[in-house]
Order: sequence, then C-alpha cells, then structure tokens
Amino acid sequence: MSKVVVIGTGTMGVGIAAGFLASGTNIVMLGRSAEKAAACLESIQLCANSINSEWPKQSPSLQSDTITAWQDWNDVDFVIETVSEQLQLKQDIFTSLDQRVPPHIPIGSNSSGFPISDIAKDLPTAHRMFNAHYFMPAHIVPLVEIVAGQHSDLALAEKLCQFYRDHGKKPVLVKKDIPGFLANRIQHALMREALSLVEEGIATPDDIDTAVRYSFGFRYAAVGPMTQKEISGWEGMTLAAELIYPSLSNITQPPSCVTNLVKSGKTGIAKGAGFKVWPADQAALMKQNYEQRLKAAFEVLKIAPDQE
Repeated sequence: MSKVVVIGTGTMGVGIAAGFLASGTNIVMLGRSAEKAAACLESIQLCANSINSEWPKQSPSLQSDTITAWQDWNDVDFVIETVSEQLQLKQDIFTSLDQRVPPHIPIGSNSSGFPISDIAKDLPTAHRMFNAHYFMPAHIVPLVEIVAGQHSDLALAEKLCQFYRDHGKKPVLVKKDIPGFLANRIQHALMREALSLVEEGIATPDDIDTAVRYSFGFRYAAVGPMTQKEISGWEGMTLAAELIYPSLSNITQPPSCVTNLVKSGKTGIAKGAGFKVWPADQAALMKQNYEQRLKAAFEVLKIAPDQE
C-alpha cells in the first residue's frame, strides 16, 4: 500500500489527500498546527466517499501532525506541498524537506504560479523536486501536471507519472517549467479570446459558455483537440486558420470588462457577483450542478479507455 504526505490543510490539500485516500493510499496530513491538520481529516473522508464509497474496505490510514514535528518517512512514496501561493513560504518548506526527507523520495509542489526551478533553487536534492499541479476540485479532476524544473530528473518524473496512473489520475509530463505549464496556457489562450469577444460587444458571457459547452467543449470529453483534428482532418483546420488567426486577440493584459469587475470586488460566486449576480441559493445550486456534471464527465472518460 502506498503512502503519501500532504503538506497544507486548505481546499487543495484536502482534495489531493482525498483522491489518494479513495485509491487506498495511506495519508499523512501536515499543517501549521496540530489542530488545523486534525480538523481537515473529516473533510478528506467525505470527499473520498463522494468518488469511491468502497475505499474503507482497503483500510488505508489517515494521520495528521504539524509540518515541523513529523519525522517518520518510512514507506513514504511521495511528498506534496499545497500551502498558500507565497514563494518564500514554499522555499522555506522545500529547504526543510530537502534536509529531512530521504533523497529517494520525490517531492512535489502544487503551485500553479511558481516554477519548481524557483521553489527548489540551489537545493542539493532539486533533482527529485517537481511541480505536481492539480485542478480544482482536486479529488474529481483527473489531470495532474508533472513539471520538470531546471535540475529535475526526467526519469524520476516518468516514474512519478506512473505513480499517479497507478492511483487513478491522468498525469502529463511538462519537460520545461514555462509560465502556466501546459493546461493553463491552453486555457488562457481560450480565455483571452473569450474575454476579448465580451469586451468588443460581440457576444455575452452566457453565449460564450453555450458555444464552448455545446460544440468543441462537448467533443473534448471524448478526445482532445489534437486527436479531434486527426479525425476531422488538418486541411480544413489550416484553411480556416489562415482566415481566423489574423483576427484573433493578441492583447497582453486582461481587458477592462474583467479587470473592472475585480476592482469592484465582483470576483465571482464567492463574492456574490461576477459577470452575473449570484444569490446564495443559486450559487449553492451551481456548485452542486458543477460537481455532478464533472462526475458524469469522469464516467464518460472511462468509456473505451485510452491505452496507457
């Protein structure tokens, strides 16, 4: 049975731990205080139940402690850090882990903003350190980006990808820690164009959602964009690209339609408003629907599974 140490007791840490727990993995949750670490254990179990109610039959252990006190690295297969996005904080934790964790154990950071080359800068065992980037909700979304830094060992990165496959996730290996890694670069390319269309008054946010969900977004649950064009043929795509590419947005800053919302505190459901107003009951329903649809989409991904 595998054993994973998760550092950080926030939403991402809980989701990551739950995903491993649901696959029968022993979990150690480490927080800034023993109280914080212990308080998240029930949430981890509830999240694990939501994706695999049978996990208790494997009897994986679920422990907690403080980041500074934990010293038992026996049988640990992987350590992942999920603390808040503060570079110095992450560097301090990795400096400590570099000295405390046996050198054969890989260490990951869930950071979406800081490359592992910066987090693990100048550390003696930087070769076993990677970004291990999840997407929310971490216990449901299958993807994990394993990103190699300047000194990361690519062979060890491949082994870490296999570790994730063995535990029910879909890892991708990003061989260079470029800004945004892989998925976020593709996502932001789409968002740049979508927000530009809103800014120019060409389409509403609701119509953009509908266009994506019920056209290419609908297809992407079946195959990714590269394979979809293999199916439909690249000749049509290249002809269309010659016409469309010159008119695509190439702005280098987010447009005012979204920056004005952020400045006014309308940052989305959590604040009760974004492009639309979100009363508490509607916000709760949307979150519920979102998770139900994600779980349904996950079942779709199991149909005629890809060959590893």
